[in-house]
Amino acid sequence: MPNDSGGEKPRRRASDRGKYGHLSRARVLASALEVVDRDGLSGLSMRKLGAELGVEAMALYRYAPNKDALLDGLVEAFDQELEDTLTADAGNAADAAAWQEELHRRAHATYEVAMRHPNVVPLLATRLLSTPLARRPAAVLRSDERVLALLDDARIAEPTAVSLHRAFTAWLLGYLLVELRAMVDAPEETDPGFRLGLHRMSVQEFPRLRATAPSLAGRGGPEGLASGLEALLERFSGSAPASMNRIRSEPGGSPRSAGG
Repeated sequence: MPNDSGGEKPRRRASDRGKYGHLSRARVLASALEVVDRDGLSGLSMRKLGAELGVEAMALYRYAPNKDALLDGLVEAFDQELEDTLTADAGNAADAAAWQEELHRRAHATYEVAMRHPNVVPLLATRLLSTPLARRPAAVLRSDERVLALLDDARIAEPTAVSLHRAFTAWLLGYLLVELRAMVDAPEETDPGFRLGLHRMSVQEFPRLRATAPSLAGRGGPEGLASGLEALLERFSGSAPASMNRIRSEPGGSPRSAGG
């Protein structure tokens, strides 16, 4: 591979000792996350990741045996960062009786991680569809386990807990996907209509969509997430002796209690 001076960049053949020393699964996944953040999912390949780490692509197969495993690894890295974010914010954790507040805290943290790694968010849905439960990485399973444990500690009966877990997961994932959906057609345009490419949509067939598109292109932010989640959880509010306070978001995005 040519380097900046035009020569060949030396690499160790099939060795797992890269330019940062010996590889590890965590290091491989962290580097893959950096590539996807920078170049998108289409820019990730075993060969490119190997070049990024200074090793042959073959050296990566002990950490991710194929591209699918690497994609699952990106979801693993996402969920691990989520757990790290929650741990760092442990001072705001609610007790077992306040399961609603804790779900808001988890949703808010997930939103933060998603905004840091928007290119990974589609994988949260596609890998869920293609990877059986028992084959998902521990970090991914741990996220579901913590939610179910929270509901169990709150003495919510299993059928209700399952429904609540399903509703919480669906709302959160759906919100993230809508928040990050592609809207801009011509980024260089300053006029909102041309920027969104509204001239490509029939005004006779899609009058309401055309009129609403500029508003739809904006993000609801953590405030919209908290508001929608609060409405969703209201249906389950009688399932446990939980506080009726909710974690909302300040304009700057930090969570606070509705009572504070």
